[in-house]
Order: sequence, then structure tokens, then C-alpha cells
Amino acid sequence: MAHDPQGPRLPSARGPVSAAVMAYLTGTGTPPRPDDVRDAAAYGDDLQLALYLCYELHYRGFAEVGPDREWDPDLLRARAALEDRFLAALRRDTPVHEGVTEALAGLLVEPVDGTGVTHFLRDRGELWHLREYAAQRSLYHLKEADPHAWVLPRLWGRAKAAMAAVEFDEYGGGRPDRVHARLFADLMTDLGLDTSYGHYLEVASAEMLATVNLMSLFGLHRSLRGALVGHFAAVEVTSSPGSRRLAEAMRRTGAGPAAEHFYDEHVEADAVHEQVVRHDVIGGLLAEEPHLEPDVAFGIDATGHVEDRLAARLLADWRAGRSSLRATETGVTTLMS
Repeated sequence: MAHDPQGPRLPSARGPVSAAVMAYLTGTGTPPRPDDVRDAAAYGDDLQLALYLCYELHYRGFAEVGPDREWDPDLLRARAALEDRFLAALRRDTPVHEGVTEALAGLLVEPVDGTGVTHFLRDRGELWHLREYAAQRSLYHLKEADPHAWVLPRLWGRAKAAMAAVEFDEYGGGRPDRVHARLFADLMTDLGLDTSYGHYLEVASAEMLATVNLMSLFGLHRSLRGALVGHFAAVEVTSSPGSRRLAEAMRRTGAGPAAEHFYDEHVEADAVHEQVVRHDVIGGLLAEEPHLEPDVAFGIDATGHVEDRLAARLLADWRAGRSSLRATETGVTTLMS
């Protein structure tokens, strides 16, 4: 996996809001105007890219952007406006359960005849489908566990200890070659993809950006710590069965040993993590702060909402025989080979 301490290069803008954010980041313009933010579609390319750009300053940043921009007051005000649009849409559109038990119930039962993305990839996926899936998911998996680490100083007792134990596994148990982001880069190598951090930002869909932005939104705000724990629970509960199907897809298509191993690793590890997160992270948090249960449920449900939107986008494109990647200024980008 290529390592660039300066981060990736800025992508192309997708509208007036993301263009204004980029101009401000590079010192050639002002932050986006409130009217432009209000007019931008909450789940659309422009707003989601603008929000991603703001959040990425808290991870690796961008090659063209100085590190001091991370806490620039004017940029933080613009980011808050973008977050308000996104969070308001999530609260409006997400069907929230009353409690954590109800929110998790549907995730704990595997449908007999599933029709989701991992079912499609297992049963019908070709190598180009798997390559596109990995390219889009790289925006998350090459920073896997990082957004959730922000919740650690906001927990204590049983919840903190259990969360730290799961995060320790995600970071390879102290072995750099076992860090899950490293394992995903190895998967990408098997699939013939560029493993540079942020390489596929240019072509990632708005739906994919929203799934990553959701984690950063929850992680960066102490007031949303319950929602971040809910997000983490939803990821861990659904990971093991989905990873089993993806491992089967990798084997069936001959993707390669590292591609198989990444998902085989998650079948076993996340089955254990699920129990720890449900009983000790959520259980410990709600024992200390029972008033956060609606927030945890919201985090679970909001995760399902953005993942369902991404799945609908991927499946609509693939079933129509077309690429799920965005067209760029130089034309249609495709991994259909």
C-alpha cells in the first residue's frame, strides 16, 4: 500500500459548493455561500464531496492543503452548515426504531432469499463488479476503524474497554501486516487496483461518499457518540454474513488469495466482535448513559439507510450492465475488464 504522508490530491469539483470548499482550501477563494449550501441536494454529489473534503482534513488531508486548515474557523462554520443539511435529511428519512433491541432485530436474522449487493456478487458477480466494489469501498476500508476510534475518549468503564479491544483487533493486534486497512490494500492488489489512499475519490459515487461521511459526522461530535456506537454495532452485526458471501465471490471468480483472505478474516473476527459490541460496548454505554438509547438506535438505522441507498445505486447500474463509477472530466471511468 502506497503511503503518502501528505495525502491524496484534490479531486475535481462536482458543483458550486465543493468548488468553493476546494478554492478556500487552496487559498484561491472563499467558503461556500449559505444559499449554495441550502440549494445543494443533501445526498447529492456536490454536498457529499464538499463534506468529504472537510472531513478528510482530520485524516490524511490533501497534498495541496496545509495542515492548519483542519481547524480553520471559517471552514468549520461552512462544514457545520453542510452537516446540518446532511443530518436533517438523515433524521427526516431514516425510519428510527424506538430502542436498540428493535433496531438490531432485523439485522440479526439473515433473509432466506437475500437480494443485496453481497448476494449479487456471490451469485452473479464478475471480476469487474468486484473491482468496482473494492474501488468504491476503498474510501472506507483504507481508513477502517479510524472514525470509530474517536469515540474512545468519550466512553468509560466497560464500554471503553470493550471498544478498545475491538479496535485493537481492527488495527492488527499490534502487527502492522495484520492491520485491516493493510489487508484490504492486499485485496486491491490481487484485483489489479491502485492501493494509494484516496485514489478512487474522483470516481466514487455520492452514495459511497455518504457512507463514509456518516462515520465522520458521528465520530467528530461528542453529542453523537451514541449514534457512532450504533453505527459500529450495525457494521459489526452485518459484517460476518456479508463477508462470507464476498469470500465466496472472490473464490468463485479467482480473484486471488489476499482477496479471499480479507473477507475470510472478517467472517471469523466480526462474529466475535458482534457479541462484544452488543453486550459490552452498547450494554456498557447504556448502563452509564441510558438516555443515549435513542441515539444508538438512530445510528443503527441511519447506517442501514445510507447503505441501502448505496446498494440500490450499485445494483441498478450493474443489472443494467453499466459501470457504477462516476464519469470524470476525461470521460467515463470503468474497471469493466
